Amino acid sequence: MISPVSLGALLAAASLVEASFDRNIAYRSPSRRHPTLAVPLSHVAKRQSGDVYSPDEVNFTHGVASGDPYADSVILWTRLAPTGDSVASDLVPDGVVPIYGDPDGARPSNRAACVEFKIATDPQVTNVVDQGRAYTSSDVDYTVKFEAGNLQPFTTYYYQFNVCNSDKKSPIGRTKTTPAETQTVNRNINFAVYSCSNYPDGFFNAYGNVARKDSVDYVLHLGDYIYEYKGDSSLRNPKPDRETYSLYDYRARMGSYRTDPDLLMSHASFAWIPVWDDHEVADNSYKNGTGNSSGEVFRKRKQAAVRAYFEWMPIRQVDMDDSLRIWRSFSFGTLLDLMMLDTRQYDRDLTVLNGFAGIGGNSKEVEKLVDHQNRTLMGFKQEAWFYDQLTRSSQRGARWRVIGNQVIFSRMALGILGNRPFNHDQWDGYVANRDRVFQHLADGKINNTVFLSGDSHAAWVSDLAWLGTRSYDPATGEGAFGVELAGSAVSSDTPVGSWMPNLITKGLSAWLVKDNPELQWQDLYYRGYFEISVGYEDVMARFYGIPNPKVRSSDEIKIAEFLVHNGENRLARNPTVGGGKAKAGALKNGKVE
Repeated sequence: MISPVSLGALLAAASLVEASFDRNIAYRSPSRRHPTLAVPLSHVAKRQSGDVYSPDEVNFTHGVASGDPYADSVILWTRLAPTGDSVASDLVPDGVVPIYGDPDGARPSNRAACVEFKIATDPQVTNVVDQGRAYTSSDVDYTVKFEAGNLQPFTTYYYQFNVCNSDKKSPIGRTKTTPAETQTVNRNINFAVYSCSNYPDGFFNAYGNVARKDSVDYVLHLGDYIYEYKGDSSLRNPKPDRETYSLYDYRARMGSYRTDPDLLMSHASFAWIPVWDDHEVADNSYKNGTGNSSGEVFRKRKQAAVRAYFEWMPIRQVDMDDSLRIWRSFSFGTLLDLMMLDTRQYDRDLTVLNGFAGIGGNSKEVEKLVDHQNRTLMGFKQEAWFYDQLTRSSQRGARWRVIGNQVIFSRMALGILGNRPFNHDQWDGYVANRDRVFQHLADGKINNTVFLSGDSHAAWVSDLAWLGTRSYDPATGEGAFGVELAGSAVSSDTPVGSWMPNLITKGLSAWLVKDNPELQWQDLYYRGYFEISVGYEDVMARFYGIPNPKVRSSDEIKIAEFLVHNGENRLARNPTVGGGKAKAGALKNGKVE
C-alpha cells in the first residue's frame, strides 16, 4: 500500500491548508453562521494529523452530480471516501463506506482526502476551462462541492474528479449553464419535473427514463428526495434500519438513495435544481415540529437533516445570513425566471400533523385556522421575496414566471364535504397566503405564471382561478391567472394505494374533476413525472406514467399533454382543454382515449 502523503509536503503553510479545505464549499453549506451547522475550517485543519488518504485508500462512492447552474458557473458534486478494514458492511448498502458521527460512537477522522476536478467543453474532458483542488473529511461526510467558473452561457460541459496526484478518476458527468439574463434563447428550454421518490416503494425508473431519452436540458426536483421512515418493504429498504433523527441517520439515508442506478444516471446527465419538501426532515413538518417530534428533539432533527441535505445535494447556499434558507431563483435568458419556493420547512405555520379532512388528530384545530389573515405557508420574509421576484421578472420582460412549489396551490374540494377543501396540508390550509399571491398577480398585472407542484403522489392540471373573488369560466378558462401543473410521484404510493385498479381510480378522478371547476385533468393511478418545454409562444407539458415501479424497467406511457399559449393565462382549449389529449385519469370536457 502506498504510504500516506503528508499535508506538510503538499502545503507550506497552515493558511494554505485552510484555503484548500475552503475550496470545497461543502464546508460552507448550509451556513458557517449557525452555531450547530458551521464547520470551522481552522478546527478542521488543526485536527488533521498531517496525513492524507492515499489513492488506494479512497474511492468515489456515489457517482457525480451537478446543480444550481448560472450563466457563468455551476456546482459540481462527488464523494471521495475511505475504504478498507474500517468499512462496517452491516451499516451500509452495496459496499458504500460508513459515515462518521454514528450512534455507535465513531469519531471524526484525523485524516483528509484530496480531490481535484476538471470541467471541459468536450466529452473526453481535455479542453479544460476550469479546474481546482480541495480536501474533504469526515466533517462533511467526505462530500465534495466545487463551484466551477469561467463558463459560457447556455453551454454543455463535461466534468470529472480524480484523487490528487493519481490516475484514480470518477465517472464523467455532463452539465449545462443557463442562458445569460439578457440573452434571447434560440430554442425551447426543456425541464423534467420530479417529486416523491420513496426507496422502499419502488425503483426510480422515472429518473433513468429521461436520461435514456436525453429529452431535457435541466432537472427540477420539488422535494421528498428521501423519506425518513424505517423501511418495511419486501422490495428494498434503505439504511439505517430505523426512522431518521441524527446526522448519521440522514447521511446514511442519502447515501442509500444515491445507490439507485437510475438516480445516479440522472445526476450524471443533467444539472439539477432541487428543493426539499417535508420528508427530507419528517412527515408533515412545520416550523415547530412534526407529528412525532417537537421542541429540542425537532430542532436538532431539523438541523441534522438540513446539514446532510446540503452536504449531499449539488446546490448553493444563497444567503449566508439565513442559515435554513433554500428558496432561490434562476434566470433563463429573456425566456423565463424560475423561482424555487420552500412551502414546507422555512417558516410554515401549524399544519395537519395527524388526521384528514377534519377527522382525527389535530385536523379540526387546523380547520379553524385556515382563514386567519396572519397565517402563512411560506413565512413572511419569503413571501416578501417571492412577490418582489414576481414583480422584477415581469418588469424586466421575462416571458414566463415558473414557480417550483411543493404542495398543491389550487383549491381542491369534494362535494360530499359540502365542496369544502379536504387537505389543509396544502395551500387550502393557508387561504390568506394564497389570496395574497393572487392579489399580487392582479395588482401587478403579472401574466404567464406557471406553478409546478408535487407532494400529492397524483397528477393534477388546473387553471389558476381565484374562486369566490374573481369570476372564472371553466369552459373557456377566462378569468384565470395562469396554470398549475402538478406531477405524480417517482415511486411513492398513490393516495389511494398501488393496489387500486385503474377502472376505480378513473372514477375517482372524474369525481374530483366534476367537483372542482378549475381542475381540468386528474389522474390517481400512475406514478411518474412530467416534462415542460418552454418557448416564447407557448409552454407544452407532457405527463408520463410508469407502468410498474416495482420492477426496474425503462417502460413508460405518455398519459397526457397540455398546452399554454403566451398571454392567455390558462390552459389552451383546442378543441378541448389542453388539446384534448389524455390516456389516463379524467379530463374535463374531453374524452380520455
